[in-house]
Amino acid sequence: MSTPETTQNPADGELVSALSVVEGQPLETRAEGYAKLYDELRAQLEGGDIPARD
Repeated sequence: MSTPETTQNPADGELVSALSVVEGQPLETRAEGYAKLYDELRAQLEGGDIPARD
């Protein structure tokens, strides 16, 4: 059985890097880091739904 080929988007590397930074923070500040990352990702995803105006 063959496995499907996966392609890595440059943004994937940025996400992994950002997650590594958050995971390296002390536990007390980690939740805030995850919340900020979540908000940034949500804004990017929701921004893709809005058609561009010319």
